[in-house]
Amino acid sequence: MARILIVEDNEMNRDMLRRRLERRGHEVLVAVDGAEGVAMVERERPDLVLMDISLPVLDGLEATRRLRAGEVTRTVPVIALTAHAMEGDRQRALDAGCDDYDTKPVDLPRLLAKMEALLA
Repeated sequence: MARILIVEDNEMNRDMLRRRLERRGHEVLVAVDGAEGVAMVERERPDLVLMDISLPVLDGLEATRRLRAGEVTRTVPVIALTAHAMEGDRQRALDAGCDDYDTKPVDLPRLLAKMEALLA
């Protein structure tokens, strides 16, 4: 299975998603803000990142821009996750370098399909 980094500041969202992914056999890493997320991608080299957009320290869009600018991190797939699905959010996430976009609360079958497509 894949090594997945969840970058999420909300403890309940983070723990619920972590448990659901681990039950499916994934190794799950966790970061609680955008800066920690960027550092963990550089250090841990996950197969995929689930990036919340509204994060402290460094928001998810800027964190993704930094990943895309990094020599080692530019090819790691990133799926943006947000609870604040406003018109234009999907395009802003894609413009920042995210490979896909999904909304919270997480629809697990839909998210898993997106993850599988990017990991293939």
